[in-house]
Amino acid sequence: MLSGLSEWFWQERLWFPKGLGWDDLRDRDGRVYAKAQDLWVALPIALMFLIVRQIFERTVATPLASLLGVKETVRLKVPHNPTLDSYYSNVTKSPTQTSMASLCQQTGFSERQVQRWFRRRRNQDRPSLLKKFKEASWRFTFYLLAFIAGLAALIDKPWLYDLKEMWEGFPVLTLLPSQYWYYMIELGFYSALLFSVASDVKRKDFKEQIVHHVATILLISFSWCVNYIRAGTLIMLVHDSSDYFLESAKMFNYAGWRNACNYIFIVFAAIFIVTRLVILPFWIIYCTWVYPVTIYEPFFGYYFFNGLLMTLQCLHVFWAVLIIRIAIRFLTHNEKVDDERSDRDETDESEEWEEEEDTKEIKKNRPVQNGHTVHNNNHSKME
Repeated sequence: MLSGLSEWFWQERLWFPKGLGWDDLRDRDGRVYAKAQDLWVALPIALMFLIVRQIFERTVATPLASLLGVKETVRLKVPHNPTLDSYYSNVTKSPTQTSMASLCQQTGFSERQVQRWFRRRRNQDRPSLLKKFKEASWRFTFYLLAFIAGLAALIDKPWLYDLKEMWEGFPVLTLLPSQYWYYMIELGFYSALLFSVASDVKRKDFKEQIVHHVATILLISFSWCVNYIRAGTLIMLVHDSSDYFLESAKMFNYAGWRNACNYIFIVFAAIFIVTRLVILPFWIIYCTWVYPVTIYEPFFGYYFFNGLLMTLQCLHVFWAVLIIRIAIRFLTHNEKVDDERSDRDETDESEEWEEEEDTKEIKKNRPVQNGHTVHNNNHSKME
């Protein structure tokens, strides 16, 4: 059954134009072509990235964070309560008013105490600035090096300057060593991101990030198997060209360097819009969607490849709207830049309000003697 399914999946009429097939990609006369089994190399590379990341965060990112003034956030831990812990873990982190009344009856707490417990429990799960800084610095390092390496690999290639050259001689396009390593490293990195998503900082666009990672992995893998490598290298270069600016803006934001963060973010926004909303759809996708049908009849692989590209393009539009909103707020009202695309969520609320409310509650409940509040240094913040 599996052999029959594999034979159906890899049939030539699905992945190649009429008259072309897998025989055209067999190594001959010293010419080497991409093969599907090469993709297994990405798995040990992904594992290597996971290990290198841990070393990098401990030996590079943490000292850098200390140098820039980023410190580990110390948060109050809530006392263990079986009823509230069970509700928090199994039902919701933000109980409704009706549920609040039921929880008050079960625990004997006041509504105010239950609200405080849940607020502090959420803050307890909130990722620290140091954790976010280390994650941003790791991604910044990779995206910057990947962009430089990709540009070095493509700088002398004709299809970087004339996009129609990506189809010249297709599918009999010889694999170059630079293309091999560029592909395997990018595929390994995005695979590592997918593996680490559970432990990374969970942001507002978590689902969109998962879709992005999966679509990227499929796009890289498919373009490799059917030798769309020239198009694939251009797409990867365009994506890497702006991401390191975003990660560096995050790093400065976490370090409290507001002006540096704001201006780097504006540069990122400009590059993102030009590369993702202009170059990618009107140049690259045009040359993968419109131009090929002037050479070959459309086939399933043609639709599949461009469908993945359109999935990424929809995500780019979604993120571009958020980015433009942030940029407009900064340029028109001089507000500080917050990464609305990923960092602004419920767990990133300021604790100042909580501390202010706690202070009011403490003062309210302190005993009064002769018109003056009695100060008790042993008073617990958690009632």
